[in-house]
Amino acid sequence: MAHSFFGSIEKAAAERLILWAFQEDLGERGDLTCQGMIDPTLVATVKIVSRQPGILAGLPIAQMIYQQMDASIQWEAFAVDGDELTAGQVVAEVTGPVSTLLTGERTVLNFVTHLSGIATLTHQFVELAQGTKAKILDTRKTLPGYRSLAKYAVRCGGGHNHRMGLYDGILIKDNHLAAWKSSGSIAEAIEHVRAQMGANIDIEVEVDTLEQMVDAMRAKPQIILLDNMTTRELTEAVAYRDQHAAEILLEASGGVNLTTVAAIAATGVDRISIGALTHSAPQLDLALDWGAALKK
Repeated sequence: MAHSFFGSIEKAAAERLILWAFQEDLGERGDLTCQGMIDPTLVATVKIVSRQPGILAGLPIAQMIYQQMDASIQWEAFAVDGDELTAGQVVAEVTGPVSTLLTGERTVLNFVTHLSGIATLTHQFVELAQGTKAKILDTRKTLPGYRSLAKYAVRCGGGHNHRMGLYDGILIKDNHLAAWKSSGSIAEAIEHVRAQMGANIDIEVEVDTLEQMVDAMRAKPQIILLDNMTTRELTEAVAYRDQHAAEILLEASGGVNLTTVAAIAATGVDRISIGALTHSAPQLDLALDWGAALKK
C-alpha cells in the first residue's frame, strides 16, 4: 500500500491536537478514576490490535501520545502507516505504568481509529478506480485542526491531496462567479484572475454544464471541475477536451460514492474529488488488548 511520509508538518499538527486532547480529558485534576483505583507501581504490556480489515494511519501519533505522557514507556511497532491490516492483527505493543496506559487509551484510539478510517475509505475508492487514469483526491471538508493529518491519511490510503487551503491554489467556484461583476463569461473571469495574480499560477474553475466548460476552455485554465454531471455528460466533456485542449485536466466532483465511482472513473476524467473521504469515513475498529499479565 501507499506508505506516506509522516513529516514535520504532520508531527506539528499532531502535537497541537494532542495538547488539546489532554486538556479536554484531564482538565486541572487529571484522571480521577486511575488516581482512585490504580496502584502507581503497576506495570503492563498491552497490544494495539485491529479488529477488522483496513488501512493503518496515525500510528506514529499513538507513540507520541504515550511517550509524551511518560518518557519511560516502551514502544514496539509491528506495522507502519499505509499497511493493509487483517482482523486480529497486532500493530504495536506498549509497556509502561498501567495508569498511563489507561489514561492515554481513549486519546490514542481516537486518533488512530479516525485516521485509519479515512485511509481505509480512500483505499476502497482507489481500488474501484483501478484500471483508469483517474486519481482520487480529497477536499477541504475537514475538521478544524485536523486537515494536515486527514490529508496524510488520504495519502496512506493511496489517494492524492487537493489544495491544502485557500492559500495554495485558485479554485473559482459558482459563488465566486456570482459575486463577480462581469458579463458572465467564465473565460473572462479566468483572464481577470490571471491578470491579477500572474500568469504562472495554476487556476481551476468549477462548471455545471458542458456549455460552461466550453466557455472556460477558451481561457485555458489548468483544471476544470465538472460539478454533479452525469456519466454521459462527463464522457462528452472528456471527448471535447481531448479534441480541443488535451492539456487541460478534468476533475469530476459531486455524487461520488462507492457505488458510482467506477463508472465516473471510466469516463476518462483525470481526477475525482470526494469530500466523504475526510468528512464521512467510519472509524476503523482498533483496540487495546489487555490480555497480558500485570506485574509490579
